[in-house]
Amino acid sequence: MTALGKLARGLRVFASDVAQGFFEITHNGFALLGLAVAFCAITLAARPDLRAAGEMRLGEWLHQRQAATLGLEPEPEAIDRATARNPTELPRQQAAVAYWLSRKYHVAPEPISALVAAAYDIGHRTRMDPTLILAVMAVESGFNPFAQSPVGAQGLMQVMTVVHSDKYENFGGKLAAFDPVTNLRVGVKVLQECIQRAGSVQAGLKFYVGAAQLGDDGGYAEKVLAEHSKLQQVAAGQHVPLPPPPPVRAVAPLAPATMPETSGEPPVTLS
Repeated sequence: MTALGKLARGLRVFASDVAQGFFEITHNGFALLGLAVAFCAITLAARPDLRAAGEMRLGEWLHQRQAATLGLEPEPEAIDRATARNPTELPRQQAAVAYWLSRKYHVAPEPISALVAAAYDIGHRTRMDPTLILAVMAVESGFNPFAQSPVGAQGLMQVMTVVHSDKYENFGGKLAAFDPVTNLRVGVKVLQECIQRAGSVQAGLKFYVGAAQLGDDGGYAEKVLAEHSKLQQVAAGQHVPLPPPPPVRAVAPLAPATMPETSGEPPVTLS
């Protein structure tokens, strides 16, 4: 055998040995990896506390990655604070009222739906017409949960928070007046007391608006009862036209900016 043949044979033996060694190392590595995975699985199955801790750490890592990507700190429970409900999930009568109010007062149907559902629930428990509750809410605040009058009436039902602070104690204090559903519940309680005291809905509305000792309530009771009548018709499935939208005022174009006239003399500067 020539020297060249011996060299070629040596190279083939060397390559074969390297390939065999690589195969054995890889095979043993996969075997060790499989054993490690199996050991981890058995350990996690036997130790639920370790599994829970691992899931928590993984969840935290994923949240951190999401926050880094979006630039926002994840807060999945934020939806629990939202006063909103899908109007398609409401009974037909309530959904009709919610959509009508949404269009009239230019408020999203989801929060209106939550308020309508709450008004019907509270009205059922207090034996008060829910459309009357919604009519008071519409006239008082136009469904603005953060509204405040010059005399300090606050929230959807414009309850005098200072006067009725005791009614908010069970809800954590006076700041609960700006929680829509809490304000609704307190407002219904006040309205119920006013009607019982006055003996009728119309007279009770005068008490509610603080005009019981006055000869005129400024048309407040008539406004509420008119809105109440419309909502009753909507709830009964009747077509109630909406008022036309306010006209859009034309905005005059801005005049081109002009430089003030000068006398040609250099400006005077103060040293």
